[in-house]
Amino acid sequence: MKSDKANLEWLSDPEVFAVNTLPAHSFHPVYASYDEAKNEKSSLVQSLDGAWRVEYAKNYQESPSDFYKENFDYSDFDYVEVPGNLETQGFGNPQYVNIQYPWDGSEDLHPPMVPKNNPVASYIKKFDLDPSLISKRVSLTFDGAATAIYVWLNGHFIGYSEDSFTPSEFDVTDFIREKDNHLAVAVFKFSSASWLEDQDFWRLSGIFRSVKLKGKKELHLEDLRVNGDVIDDKGNLRIKASLSGNISLKSYIQVSLLNQENKVICSNKRKVTHAINTFSFPQLNIKKWSAEAPHLYQLYVSVISEGRLIEVSKIDVGFRHFEIKDKVMYLNGKRIIFKGVNRHEFNSRFGRSVTKEDMVWDIKNLKRNHINAVRTSHYPNQTYFYELCDKYGIYVIDETNLESHGTWQKVGKEDPKENVPGNNNRWLKNCLFRAENMLRRDFNHPSILMWSCGNESYAGSVIGKMASFFKKNDPSRIVHYEGVFHNRAYDEISDVESRMYARPEEIEEYLTENPQKPYISCEYMHAMGNSVGGLKLYTELEKYPQYQGGFIWDYIDQGLEKKINGHKQLVYGGDFDDRPTDYEFCGDGLVFADRKNSPKMAAVKALYNNVKMKLENRSLTVKNENLFIDTSQYYFKVSILINGEKVWESQSFDLMVKAQECKKFKLSLPRHLDKNKKEVIYQVVQYLKHDELWAKSGYELGRAQYVKDKFIEKYHPQGRPKLINGDYNIGVEGDDFKVLISKDQGHLVSLKYAGQEYLKKQPQFAFWRPLTDNDRGAKMGFEMAKWENAAKYAKLTDIKLKYLTSSVWIKLAYELPFALCDELTITYQIDKKGFINVHAHFPGTQQAERLPEFGLSLVLSKKLDHFTYYGLGPQENYLDRKAGAYFGKYKQTVKNNFTPYLRPQECGNRSQVRYCELLDENGVGIRVQSDHNSFNFSALPYSTEQIEMADHFYELPKSNFTYLKLLANQMGVGGDDSWGAPVHSEYCFPANMQYDLRFTLMPVYKL
Repeated sequence: MKSDKANLEWLSDPEVFAVNTLPAHSFHPVYASYDEAKNEKSSLVQSLDGAWRVEYAKNYQESPSDFYKENFDYSDFDYVEVPGNLETQGFGNPQYVNIQYPWDGSEDLHPPMVPKNNPVASYIKKFDLDPSLISKRVSLTFDGAATAIYVWLNGHFIGYSEDSFTPSEFDVTDFIREKDNHLAVAVFKFSSASWLEDQDFWRLSGIFRSVKLKGKKELHLEDLRVNGDVIDDKGNLRIKASLSGNISLKSYIQVSLLNQENKVICSNKRKVTHAINTFSFPQLNIKKWSAEAPHLYQLYVSVISEGRLIEVSKIDVGFRHFEIKDKVMYLNGKRIIFKGVNRHEFNSRFGRSVTKEDMVWDIKNLKRNHINAVRTSHYPNQTYFYELCDKYGIYVIDETNLESHGTWQKVGKEDPKENVPGNNNRWLKNCLFRAENMLRRDFNHPSILMWSCGNESYAGSVIGKMASFFKKNDPSRIVHYEGVFHNRAYDEISDVESRMYARPEEIEEYLTENPQKPYISCEYMHAMGNSVGGLKLYTELEKYPQYQGGFIWDYIDQGLEKKINGHKQLVYGGDFDDRPTDYEFCGDGLVFADRKNSPKMAAVKALYNNVKMKLENRSLTVKNENLFIDTSQYYFKVSILINGEKVWESQSFDLMVKAQECKKFKLSLPRHLDKNKKEVIYQVVQYLKHDELWAKSGYELGRAQYVKDKFIEKYHPQGRPKLINGDYNIGVEGDDFKVLISKDQGHLVSLKYAGQEYLKKQPQFAFWRPLTDNDRGAKMGFEMAKWENAAKYAKLTDIKLKYLTSSVWIKLAYELPFALCDELTITYQIDKKGFINVHAHFPGTQQAERLPEFGLSLVLSKKLDHFTYYGLGPQENYLDRKAGAYFGKYKQTVKNNFTPYLRPQECGNRSQVRYCELLDENGVGIRVQSDHNSFNFSALPYSTEQIEMADHFYELPKSNFTYLKLLANQMGVGGDDSWGAPVHSEYCFPANMQYDLRFTLMPVYKL
């Protein structure tokens, strides 16, 4: 649409979304010379990033209507950084909502209405034109602005645009001047486009991506479409170059393809007679592109006129062939499995204005953790991210900027009568515009294997036409859209069966009942808080040919920085007084908002690894699930651990296994090591052999262990101590220790070694953990509420004493506020050295239900502020999230053992522990050693009750104690979803069964 005047009515008209914008085109950097191209620094581009002036108003009526005029006095305007979101710089409040629209409950709106309270920011930028752009055609590009922008230059209306996540480009040649340009932009937070941008994210506005001027010479490469295909193992290069400007009789295009050694693979120079020019180079000897081996070539496209180089463009080209054959997706002839994540563009300080450094960190982190694919949830990302995916090797589902979840998903039901876009042609051109913007900008990236029509927008004829557009304009890729699951009348939209949060058994049912499409989970394993339990149940489905992986939701927590009591804290929805809100539901990343990996990532790294190792005694089986590369890029080491300590390690060695093959190897290990009364573990570690872009040589990629000789040290009493059976207390004394058990309170109340009191409160049974996000979502609090206070109100019913030959024996029996099958007991067997053998016995309930956990909780001196242990680690692990945790001896501080999930919850557990030691700064403390079996433990600076009561980390009280939990068991953390999926039954404990916790407590003295 063309117009020379701005019109506010466009904001609420879904059929007006681009006024005076230039057609979408490829992103191809243009340079004035080959030297510029080599150095990737163009004199034909002028950045307008940096400090702008801004006036922020709650609505249009309060904004300066004439700020675009050249003589406007903006001296009282504030400063704002571009790129950057307004709300993260103090202009308006961030608001987090998921499905619901941000105005729900405040205004009664229906598509395409716009809220009356519609904030508008009036931006002004003064600049001089770079000399290299003078006398050229000049365009002005906004790479990303939310949600609707009106643009003026030097008092002249330039245009209007709405698509937030693809470039909006305007021709400003007739209005720009050499000096003192006055650029004015009105950014409205809401428009009719807001109905199309209901993504699960913080609702932020402003110019959040770069703004630039581009100079176009008399002849310009306007659009470049490159396809590097593979046919019969040979490269087939097709190029379509579209020119604008003055095409003369002496105009030429030269295309040259170079390899990494700068050798020309193919080249052609052709006289230009038309705007559109095509080139084809068949049967090229090339190396194929894949995530495993991302081979790229450099394509130079030179525009020449009158014997003079006008401009040159350079882009990377990858050769790969992607197809569906026999209902299975193949890349370069091999069945592909997506080991993926969904990724929002997010920075805890800048919102959706992510930096290049953020993107590089993300890409390296993906590669280091064997994540091979990204779905750009739920909008096109910055171009630089795709360049990194090409370069480092990441498969991409590129997703259109479309989500209208709140128009059809209501509380507890689906109601699509107002669904946007549905079958309403008023939205058709807008949606096609968004699809075309993405396809044209991103077409040349080999990393992109699928186009996605959007996310959670139900289905209808409009999205059907978007799919047709993709298929017509790019037959080299397939089309993805999950929404057809909700409306099978439009099943043909998606080339793959894509589902969200389908459980393993549901997926398996699809795969075993004559599936008609390859299957992916575009979202699965909802990684909210302490989660990603049971991931193995999904990766095990890879045995089915049509199961082709999935994308974990999601990559990074959307926690924003906010100053609380003078300190920066990571906060979530509602913490800016934003209402409505969906609170901590934005905290579902594998990576914390400050870009530190959460403990969940270890499980992903282990289960996503393409090199599977199984160690059995002295035999190692290596299965290489890579599609294209052998194991020559890795080296391996084998070692022996005795009681958690590494006592022997081999030299590095190679193991050659070709792609998609499996081999068994015999390992040469010494046999002379002492195994008497010791646990022996064999271990093999896979390392990166050579430096890569994403990691240095020696980076650990994977590990396998085999417990050859399991050993649990038994308690052997060292002699009978003194026992004092008082009226109120039972005292036990021996070699520099004293224990008191209160007959009145019914618990151990004092534990002294060398005169030091370690016990600060009486122990309690542990039945309840601080609820995880998944627990809350599954309504575990309702189902298991009786366990929360069961330990607190346990009532002593009996005490028994026995004098044994080498110890004393004390048994305490309790009842709970509900019926048990037998007595709940704690037995203490104590010798003269102060070794205390503890046996806690849970007899089971009379009703079948789930038990959150069973064990004992001890409150210890705060001086015991660090610990060592021998068990699975180093990071926290759980019954359903042990992958990536390995036996060893580890150290940690109590403070740092508290995992900073956005909302405090259960954390810090270690499983299969043989012993742990709680120590002070001098190495003095207590040791808990397994007896009969291993146990779970956690040592935290906060109690279960304190964690449960806190909604934020900063609400937790000052730590006064060390809280030690010793557990016979704890249920898994779950992760299928966070709004109803229970922990899988194999990772739960029925409460109507018996459980025993056995350990020995002993002092640790300074050596």
